[in-house]
Amino acid sequence: MTVPAARRPARLLPPARLLLPVLAAALAVPLLTAAHQARPAPYGDRLTAHAPDPATAHAPDPATGPARRVRQRAADPALRVRAEAVEAYDRATGRNRWTYARTGHRPLAVHPAPGHAFTLWSDGLVTDTVRADGRAVRWHRAIPDFDGRAAGVLRPLDPAAEMLAVVSPRHIAAYRTADGDLRWVLPARPGCAFAADRVVTAGRTLLVAQPCAEPAAWTDQVVPVDSLGRVTPDRTPLGNGRAPRGAGPRKSVADDR
Repeated sequence: MTVPAARRPARLLPPARLLLPVLAAALAVPLLTAAHQARPAPYGDRLTAHAPDPATAHAPDPATGPARRVRQRAADPALRVRAEAVEAYDRATGRNRWTYARTGHRPLAVHPAPGHAFTLWSDGLVTDTVRADGRAVRWHRAIPDFDGRAAGVLRPLDPAAEMLAVVSPRHIAAYRTADGDLRWVLPARPGCAFAADRVVTAGRTLLVAQPCAEPAAWTDQVVPVDSLGRVTPDRTPLGNGRAPRGAGPRKSVADDR
């Protein structure tokens, strides 16, 4: 007697054949994860956050006693260049907060500012790291015509460090620190060069030396700049605040005269 096809029991796959797809899927997840982690970090970044000091991570709440604890906001750490990396450390304990290195490059100078750790690297790159805990590098920007010198190159243009001036012999460039956007560029006068190690801060203005090969008036050899560019009468504001969504940033080349 022949059993109708509609009544035949479903054919069961052997257990081994059922396990193969499951095992393949299970093995694919760690392989994909490992491949993702094996990708080189952009710009060769190697950013390491260290465990917080248990003695300062929490403090008792004076209102409710030691039964309830609140996280204590630590002050911005101090910064230093050590060997091939930038280190952020607690001033009181000396304990490292984070370390930032870049493969194949070394830090030449580091400049601390409220919430920011600006670093100049041997390949002419400027970076901004979140200073408190080193959780991220906000941006990377290259200095054109970098000459390998570091003294005085990085200069905030206001007390809150909302704008950063990068001084090189051929020009001064200003970047908005919130996102690294280039806001203005001031070229050096023909026959002259900016001296990054000869900069004086006067309130919200930087006085940058601009020595010239030929004799020139002292007013041509000292250039005042601020967050808007070169200080001149009747200049037009550049709108250096964070640009609204949908609006392209406005940049300017400052007059070199």
